[in-house]
Amino acid sequence: MIVTKFVLSAFQQNTRIVACEDTGQAMCIDPGDASSELVEFIRAEGMTLKAIALTHGHLDHVGGTLALHREFPEAEIILHKDDEDLYYGLPQQPLFMGISPHQFAPLGLDFQPPPKLTRNWQHGEILNVGSLSFSVRHCPGHTRGHVILAEIEQKSVFVGDCLFLGSVGRSDLPGGDHQQLITSIREQILSLGDDFVVYSGHGPETTTGEERLSNPFLNGAFEAARGRYV
Repeated sequence: MIVTKFVLSAFQQNTRIVACEDTGQAMCIDPGDASSELVEFIRAEGMTLKAIALTHGHLDHVGGTLALHREFPEAEIILHKDDEDLYYGLPQQPLFMGISPHQFAPLGLDFQPPPKLTRNWQHGEILNVGSLSFSVRHCPGHTRGHVILAEIEQKSVFVGDCLFLGSVGRSDLPGGDHQQLITSIREQILSLGDDFVVYSGHGPETTTGEERLSNPFLNGAFEAARGRYV
């Protein structure tokens, strides 16, 4: 499995190309912004882009979907149905963050309507990318329709904004629910075992074992301090 990271947008979001070494088939997970470097990489490596795989509908994870779709129109665009309102409402999403419309363009947030989705994720489905098989797991809490993608044989899981090194995703935006997020992480991510590499939507990689042991939101430290870090 080849995993190549591109850090895009003002949000420093991790867009990844994940490819099968045997076949050259690839998917792009969460194109956060338009990127000529991303397009050139796919073409230079001779990859066939099978899917634009969206873990959730926030602007910093779907903002580059239109640009990528224009270059690779044959690639599926896949998102969970519960995040369609976020996805199709992309041009208005900056308003959630308190950004005024006249600020959209200066901040690079003047998005066009995104392309139509090909289909929706189904919890438990398997997405095949060449010889790679990704188990799709619905993991709500950060958004209603968040999913993660786990490649069991490669012991790798792509978690979007559910889990980070030493932290978890925010739950104060529309559709967020902190307790639901913690439950999702425990049941859908940590249940994979302690030896999975965790590819997060922001920041460095970590492992399931490291987060089970040291993440204050998952080991009880945050609750023990009644909402304060210890």
